[in-house]
Amino acid sequence: MTADTASPASIPRHSELVEERLVCWYFLAALAFLFVSMLGGFLMGFQLIRHNPLSGIELLSPGRWRMVHTNAIAYGFLANAFLGILHWVVPRLTLRPVLSRGLSYAIFFVWQGVVLATAVGILLGEAQGLEWGETPVWIDPVAQAGLLLVAINFMAPIVRVQGPIYVTLWYFIAALVWTFLTYAMGNFVPQYFVSGTAAGAVGGLFIHDLVGLFVTPLGWGMMYYFVPILLGKPIWSHGLSLVGFWGLAFFYPLQGIHHFLYTPIPMFLQYGAVVSTIAVELVVTTVIINFFGTLRGRGSEFWTNLPIRWFYTGMVFYFLTCLQCSLQVTLTFQQLIHFTDWVVGHAHLVMFGVFSMWQLGVMTYLFPRLLKQDWHSRRLCEWHFWLSAGGILVMASDLTLAGLFQGWSWMGLMHWDHSVEISQPFWVARLFAGLAIFGGQMCFAWNLFQTWQAARRERSAEAAPAAGLAI
Repeated sequence: MTADTASPASIPRHSELVEERLVCWYFLAALAFLFVSMLGGFLMGFQLIRHNPLSGIELLSPGRWRMVHTNAIAYGFLANAFLGILHWVVPRLTLRPVLSRGLSYAIFFVWQGVVLATAVGILLGEAQGLEWGETPVWIDPVAQAGLLLVAINFMAPIVRVQGPIYVTLWYFIAALVWTFLTYAMGNFVPQYFVSGTAAGAVGGLFIHDLVGLFVTPLGWGMMYYFVPILLGKPIWSHGLSLVGFWGLAFFYPLQGIHHFLYTPIPMFLQYGAVVSTIAVELVVTTVIINFFGTLRGRGSEFWTNLPIRWFYTGMVFYFLTCLQCSLQVTLTFQQLIHFTDWVVGHAHLVMFGVFSMWQLGVMTYLFPRLLKQDWHSRRLCEWHFWLSAGGILVMASDLTLAGLFQGWSWMGLMHWDHSVEISQPFWVARLFAGLAIFGGQMCFAWNLFQTWQAARRERSAEAAPAAGLAI
């Protein structure tokens, strides 16, 4: 029986399906690691403008903090937030709880240990030499086992659904399988089984598949769940939703080599990556059309409904990200922007401008439901959005321009120092954009704390008369 066919009497109560405390814990852990990641980003930002506050301390050197920055955002913030969202969405769509709540709590604590141990290992100099796969080798087996348990815990209720299932669950099933395989491919194959150019090819696949087969399907899956609920209407076209899913499944795994153009990797693989990357932009266009078709007639919701504003801003950024990607992977364009800050701006736009924006939108929607209390301040919610969206837009635009100037400097055969000097104003602007984003998250944290305090006071007030009656 699916959620479509279940009779009201047969539908379990929300408390029987969703462990709200665990969802809240995952969100709080995600926000904690988001602040850790931003701290690492600031240390790198100050280093670039020659104001490293921790100069001369090897354990806190910029190269190590840069890896903490990326790993904390991927495995600390994004993964924790997605796990919290899965614990909310999957039971509600399948009308069944996860396989084991005890296992869910065990995974929560173990995963925080994995992320913290990864950070400590990186700071101690034990990182692997693989981009996005710097996790120390002694952490990899634990993380891999954890991903397997996550897949088992959530697949158990999904496989018991009889009849058609929601597109959201299609994306979640794919993500649970792909993430387990992608992590194994990136962290074990180059380390133990292949080397040289072959290891580079596998590393390229891992870099992009971590985004395309872990973050992307979970992100779009949750959009297919939350957007119809908040707008009170179904997705505009079920057919386009299928095009988006199967287009992602077919083209995204083929893109990874575009990170290694002009290398000894066979050219047919490089050409294939270029073509598949451009094809993904066409697939993404169908998904964007589908969601904006859903918004049609409800455009005012963008201004009045905060989560919807987060979601659709992220969708616009996603379209721009993929358009940017389809340009930068061409061999001609790569001659200009290879190794420049264009790529850094692109990475920030997709990881914060898209997926983090979506997750923060979900938290904006769910925290009042988890705490049973309206937000303390709508104005702080507005500041959170505008500082976050404005900050990432300025940062991505700034780094994109910086990359162009750097590329022109190198193509003009100027000294490397020249490219560093012309980058200084852009790096200062990026630092201020980062401060705006940080300010937005501080507004969110303070608003959340005040909302929790109000909820606690309200519960205490309700408990006091009950205690008097008991006496």
